[in-house]
Amino acid sequence: MSERVVLVGYGPVGARLVEGLLPAVREGRIDLTVVGAEPHDVYNRVLLAEYAVGRTDRDGLDMGDRLVAEEAGVRFALGTTVVGVDRDLGVVRLHDGIRVPYDRLVLATGARANVPTLAGLERAQRHRSARPADPSALDQGTAPLPRGVVALRDLGDAEHVRAAVSAGQRIVVLGAGVLGMELALAAAEAGAEVVVAYHSAAPMNRTLDENGGRVLAAAASAVGVEMMHHARAESIVQRYDDHGQAWFDGLVCADGKVLAGDLLVLSCGVGARTELASLCGLATSAGVLVDAASRSWTDPNVFAIGDCAHVADPAGAGADGRVPGGPSGLVGPGWRQADRLAALLSSGVEGPVAVERPGVVMLKAEGIDVVAGGAVDADPFAHAPGCDGPQVTLWADPARGAYVKLVTVEGVLTGFVAVGMPRTGAELTLLFERGSELPADRSSLLRLDAPDAGMAVVADPFAADATVCWCNGVSAGAIREAAAAGEPTVSCVKSATRAGTGCGGCVGRITELLAREAVPA
Repeated sequence: MSERVVLVGYGPVGARLVEGLLPAVREGRIDLTVVGAEPHDVYNRVLLAEYAVGRTDRDGLDMGDRLVAEEAGVRFALGTTVVGVDRDLGVVRLHDGIRVPYDRLVLATGARANVPTLAGLERAQRHRSARPADPSALDQGTAPLPRGVVALRDLGDAEHVRAAVSAGQRIVVLGAGVLGMELALAAAEAGAEVVVAYHSAAPMNRTLDENGGRVLAAAASAVGVEMMHHARAESIVQRYDDHGQAWFDGLVCADGKVLAGDLLVLSCGVGARTELASLCGLATSAGVLVDAASRSWTDPNVFAIGDCAHVADPAGAGADGRVPGGPSGLVGPGWRQADRLAALLSSGVEGPVAVERPGVVMLKAEGIDVVAGGAVDADPFAHAPGCDGPQVTLWADPARGAYVKLVTVEGVLTGFVAVGMPRTGAELTLLFERGSELPADRSSLLRLDAPDAGMAVVADPFAADATVCWCNGVSAGAIREAAAAGEPTVSCVKSATRAGTGCGGCVGRITELLAREAVPA
């Protein structure tokens, strides 16, 4: 008899699970139903900014193949909201009253954009403790965001940004994390007038140290993005059109300054969608609490993967009940969770769980190279040479837009920041990934970006075991094998290995690798 699996959520992580379960579905071992709140087929949310600024078309966002899944026997209910789960009966209740039975339930509900506590946005905020009278409003505030305010989390938001960019309007981006900065730089390059407001002293403060962030801010200013640091936003002001409709007109800061604009893009982080899990009594913290096999702490027949999943050891909660960690917020770990869960549901055997490596963050921006990894907040002067603790090496040339910070423990690179130093950044990424010791002469790394450096490097960034695609864990060797077995094109590599199908940050490196392979020896 087939095991009934219901998947709630059809984003990139949910689609990866569907793909992994297809062999079992075809063999009749699994009966799979997929429920998705959006009416669209699965698309790549990570690339929404690329679409919003006109760098890719709508087809460039598509992922997966729903037709193939349907032909295999998967049932889809898109544009449908789950309003309740009866775990005792093993039933999922949909907004239209339909009840879907399950043996195993998988939550891949993702995350929503945080709506900041600004006057004018109060009704759009979603409070976790709220219990709306209408269960279909579980994922909503009491009102939508005001006109002219978007969060860039779905296709509708992207269409609003795309229209503003096409018209060359003034866009205010609230928040200067990696996604906010990527959007701001891309929109400015496409012809929009852009201002970025952020509360910290420098952008990307969760990824970069302050000095690295300040060098990035200067580089962004040089290409036309207005950077407003220490801008504590308090409220929005609105204007009224000829039809009496209110539209965003400006962002008001604590010092009284008003940042006028035609569109406000909220880039203030995300929070896991846990309302459905909480409603049916599952343990939650920063996300739905699951073990290393993605199984709920509360119910062995319920699983969670992706941005809604808080992976933690059930025995690891503190005395105060707090659980360390939280959802990774990256598509790569979510895909690996989906792959492991597909194997478990298909075979009933739990496979080995690899320890996730610390992520490397790369800013996708034309002409501005930023890469960072690990913990980078160590004080350069806290430890004298030869003493215990992290050692810090700094090099800065702000006038040239270049900055490097290295953090090592016993010579091994544990954190780094590289701004405006593309070849040094690539080398540090490789050393960080391998857990390698740095060369005794740290300055040799800086010379990689010197005009006369040639192609000499300390290590080969395209060695067979070097990771090219971090989202999917694809090595340079695997890409070479795919190119040799098929066509030496980026599209062929994507199809064969999945490299380049996540955040897109590795497409340039794939192209460079293929170009090198095409050059006769």
